[in-house]
Amino acid sequence: MPEITRRRTGEFLRKLFFLLAQHPDGMAAQDAIAGVRNEFELSEYEEGDYPSGGNRFERIFRFSTIDCVKAGWMVKQQGQWFITELGKQAYQIHQDPEEFHREAVKLYNKWKAGQVPFAESGNTEIAKEDASARDASITFEQAGEQAWAEIEQHLKNMNPYEFQQLVASLLEAMGYYVSWVAPPGKDGGVDILAWSDRLGTRPPRIKVQVKRMQQAVNVADLRSFMAVLGDDDVGLFVTAGTFTKDAEDEARTQEKRKVTLVNLKRLVGLWVEHYDRLQDEARRRFPLQRIWFLAPEA
Repeated sequence: MPEITRRRTGEFLRKLFFLLAQHPDGMAAQDAIAGVRNEFELSEYEEGDYPSGGNRFERIFRFSTIDCVKAGWMVKQQGQWFITELGKQAYQIHQDPEEFHREAVKLYNKWKAGQVPFAESGNTEIAKEDASARDASITFEQAGEQAWAEIEQHLKNMNPYEFQQLVASLLEAMGYYVSWVAPPGKDGGVDILAWSDRLGTRPPRIKVQVKRMQQAVNVADLRSFMAVLGDDDVGLFVTAGTFTKDAEDEARTQEKRKVTLVNLKRLVGLWVEHYDRLQDEARRRFPLQRIWFLAPEA
């Protein structure tokens, strides 16, 4: 019966780690999988689907990444895959694909041994339970990726002024008092003004710039915003995307201007955290519903 060998799986994994190393800010899971797939001429067996459904290559590939996660070599978070420092070291040390995969499996087994009684081989029932746990983990992982992709698409497709109102509603739910939201048209670099008190008598004044951009906000964008901040102002730059490393470094090391960066992930996290305090209109603008899953061990 055809199969995907450990060496072949190791080749897939090493290509994945090569790609992740080129993207220190992480890659969307589907982009990472497609990137690996495009580097290989897959066999008919690898290209095929399981009788129960699901592409064989993607299923087996995802299955093998679980070993790497438990080995501490990579992290999966909100649909993004990241390589860790341990992963970079493993990629350099274990250059033979089969050895690379074998070491990941070894570290997974070591992790598993700390969770439940586990033997690497010779126990059919334990092996079946482990395979079932991995299947559940992959299903859970794919559900999370789909949910995050839909959230990301919803916010990035939102009308710019609706997105602006969304941010203002979030600030109000967090206990700030929004005194002004820019109408459509030129805004002079400020989209929202907010205060910590209702009358706006206590500093600081919070100036907010909101960007619904596909590309990452760069340091030039950030400096343009900081130019409109006064000495007693606090800047809040919110984007439906990400910030470049240079922009993040600029915000972190800034001494004269106080500015906080909020990317898409942080925005969604704050929205979830303060969801119960949002007005109904705000919830309709960006409705979320919590669904509980039994989290898999693998």
